[in-house]
Amino acid sequence: MLPPEQTSTTDTSTSQPVLDSLPRPERIAAATPAARILSVDALRGFDMFWIIGGEQVAHALEPLGVGGSFVSTVVEQLKHAEWAGFRFYDGIFPLFLFLIGVSIVLSMERTIASAGRKGAIQRIVKRSLLLFGIGIFYYGGVSRPWPDVALSGVLPRIALCYLVAASLYVWLPRKGIVIAAAACLLGYWAMLSFVPFPDVRLEHGTIGKKGSQTEAKAPSVLLAGVTETVSGTFEEGHNLAHYVDFRWLPGRKRNLYYTNEGLLSTISALATTLFGIMAGWLLKSTRWTGRQKVAWLLGVGAASFLLGQLWGVQLPVIKRIWTPSFCLVASGFSAMLMGAFYLVVDVWSWREWCQPFLWIGSNALAAYLAANLLDFDSIAARFVGGDVKAFLDANVVKGLGGLVVALVAVILPVLLVRFLYQRKVFIRL
Repeated sequence: MLPPEQTSTTDTSTSQPVLDSLPRPERIAAATPAARILSVDALRGFDMFWIIGGEQVAHALEPLGVGGSFVSTVVEQLKHAEWAGFRFYDGIFPLFLFLIGVSIVLSMERTIASAGRKGAIQRIVKRSLLLFGIGIFYYGGVSRPWPDVALSGVLPRIALCYLVAASLYVWLPRKGIVIAAAACLLGYWAMLSFVPFPDVRLEHGTIGKKGSQTEAKAPSVLLAGVTETVSGTFEEGHNLAHYVDFRWLPGRKRNLYYTNEGLLSTISALATTLFGIMAGWLLKSTRWTGRQKVAWLLGVGAASFLLGQLWGVQLPVIKRIWTPSFCLVASGFSAMLMGAFYLVVDVWSWREWCQPFLWIGSNALAAYLAANLLDFDSIAARFVGGDVKAFLDANVVKGLGGLVVALVAVILPVLLVRFLYQRKVFIRL
């Protein structure tokens, strides 16, 4: 949800000592971006497209009965795996965190050059707090009494990952970033595999967003009489990550006792952002040609994807607790998509097709908030619902009316961000 960033042709591994030695005005000039990597904006927009309604268009194709097994496969890939496994839609949120890491590399040198490391940290903290606050607002703010106020979710997790990853980028050398990513994965794996917790199963009848947090039983009630401990279990409601959420995550939880963006799983999500930083180093480097960068992204991405699947034999690939194996699979998925977009958009310079994605990617936060606040489905129904939808279903082909409503519902936010893009209005933190 952070603003689109720009890149410089300067290699950060050698430029920082030179920048630090220059007077402030010269440092600012030296860190000024020379060229924009449009594929980053385009891929961010592609990612956000599915969030703001693209998947509903695909779902609306299924009742039409066109495309046969191909459409059914696409629709299946646009649903989250219920628990273990990986589908295309499971990679959407990790891709965003990965791109945040890329954007940190493409923007932070100029921030350091203009404000120094202390100023950069202050800006990072400010942006993170604002994003965290917007996240609370996005999930209902304080419209409900405590404990039905959500402090966890997609935007709060993005804020936390950005805060830590950007701060590490400011203070650590490249080797330190690599070590930090490895420590996140190995440390979280060790906790999930070996740390014991009370053998309690957090089962309930209101999995999902239904009900009130006041329905949750107190830990003292659920833990009464539990004397056995267990470790290394990965079932829903019966794993260390969910137990930690149950005991120590305040506020409203998506699944009453635990949530998809919980406390412990943020450790592995942070590693996803750090892997994005590594991809940003590659994109910004002058050592490699564009095609060589594509080869590295595709090759390393495929290796990471396969390594994560192999790790999944011992540690299941589970998005909802962001297991380290899932982190590797999702990061590899993200790197391969980044490589494909970089090849087409920046190496081959084929850009006309991705213009809508550039509009969305340049105003991702505006698109995300608008989709939540404006209810484009209801607005679309005012234009093509009711008798129009019924006419299309009855006189053309059954299911066409729903498809048209879904198309209008996704076109409306795209038109909104196009309007903002043309007037050079960008919602940034």
